[in-house]
Parts: sequence; C-alpha cells; structure tokens
Amino acid sequence: MKFAQSVKLGAWFLISLNLMMAFGSIWVFMRMAPAIEIIIEQNERSLEACEEMLSILVLVNPSSKDTAQLESRFLNALNRADKNITEKEEPIAIDAIRNNYRGTFSGNFENQKKTVSAILKLAEINRNAMVDADRKARRLGNAGAWGIVFMASAVFLIGMLFLRGLKRNLVKPLEEIQSVIQAVKSGDSMRRCTGPDAPQDIRTIFGGFNDILDQSTSNALNNKKWED
Repeated sequence: MKFAQSVKLGAWFLISLNLMMAFGSIWVFMRMAPAIEIIIEQNERSLEACEEMLSILVLVNPSSKDTAQLESRFLNALNRADKNITEKEEPIAIDAIRNNYRGTFSGNFENQKKTVSAILKLAEINRNAMVDADRKARRLGNAGAWGIVFMASAVFLIGMLFLRGLKRNLVKPLEEIQSVIQAVKSGDSMRRCTGPDAPQDIRTIFGGFNDILDQSTSNALNNKKWED
C-alpha cells in the first residue's frame, strides 16, 4: 500500500532528522573543546615563560656571582617562548627581548626598560589570544545552539505534519470503520463507510468493506424472503 509506504518513509525521515541533530550537537562540542584546550595550553606556556623572565629580572644584580646562572635561566625561558609562537605578533616582541636582555644583565637601564616592555607585550599578546579564543568558542557554541534549536524546531514541525497526516489518513478512517461497525450492530444495515477526501488506498479499503456489508445485507434479505 502506498499509504503504508509513506508512513514508513515519514517515520524514517523523523528518525534521520533526530540522528542528524544528535550527531550535529556532538560535532559542534567535539570541534569546540579541543580547539579551546590547545589554544589555552599554548598561550599558557608563553605566559609562564613571561612570568619566569620577569621574576628573574627582579633578581638581577650585575655585581652578583649568580648573574650567569640567572641569565641562563632567563635564556631558557626565552627559548621556550620562542618555540611556542602561536600569534603573528610574538616574533617582534621576542626579538626585542633577545636584543636587549644581555644589556639588562649588564646593568643597562635602557635595555632593562626595553626588555621588560617587550616581555609585557609578549604576555599581552598571549592574553589577548586567549580572550579571542574564548570569543570564538562562544560564537561557535552559540551558532551550534541555534543550529540545534533550528533542527529541533524543524523536527517538531515535521512531526506535527506527520501526526496530522496520520490522523487524516489512518486515525479518521479507523474511526469511520468503527462507527460503521457499531451502527450495523445497532441495526442500521444501510450505514456504509464514506471518505471522499481519504487516500486512494483507504477508499479501496472502504469499498471492499462496503461490498462485504452489501453482500451481508443482501444475504440477510434473501434469507428473510426464503423464510417468508
């Protein structure tokens, strides 16, 4: 029957939409979470390197015997930041640090100012990158949420249309058949199924059911004539 086939197709279509909505939600969050984690982890490394460099500069004393050790630690932190470049502005700040840090350990005040300024700039770049990552994640999350809302609304509307079709093409015809059966049982032998707006499959069923009732009524009348 065409109607049965359309019901099956409608049911599978609704199931497919729900699966698409579920997998779409998973895809959005799977794409969003790793990206945020990677960006934050990378920028966090650079921020830690900046903090270490600043803490070392506080301890710098050109006349101290620990200056060489501090400079080695400073260079190690600088190299970590250099190997962890994620933003296009970072190389400029790192080059500025690299060009001025030796003068800082030698006690040059101008080099010290430039070094500190470049370290702060490097930290600012990484903090801004983390803020931008947060904004992008929010935008992606909002877009995913609205996409899910749209798909859920589509599923709801299609489901309502599907239920409306079921009511018109299945529930009402069954109610009509039940009504006719009750009428015939109550003695109304002339009652028949009607449904001019019903699908062709349902009208065919109605026709066959009415033929059975006609045949039953005809047999009953013939039997009555023979009895008379």
